[in-house]
Amino acid sequence: MEAKLIAITIETLRITLLISMPLLLAGLAAGLAISIFQATTQINEATLSFLPKIVLTGLVMLFTMPWMINELIDFTTRIFRMIPTFAH
Repeated sequence: MEAKLIAITIETLRITLLISMPLLLAGLAAGLAISIFQATTQINEATLSFLPKIVLTGLVMLFTMPWMINELIDFTTRIFRMIPTFAH
């Protein structure tokens, strides 16, 4: 019983990291590129980095949303199918 709960917890963390990774990497790449641009041009505007990060993260979310939804549906289906095994 405890092993199943630990396995579910590990799987939940894995799915969370897998789903959030494209958005986090897109924000990280945009932030790094904008920081390098600001450092080379000596433009120190705080709002300059905000809009590109939001736009890029939104675009990545738009393109990866079908995959994210499929992953979450598969995971939720597996969890619901495991419910009877915990009732014993």
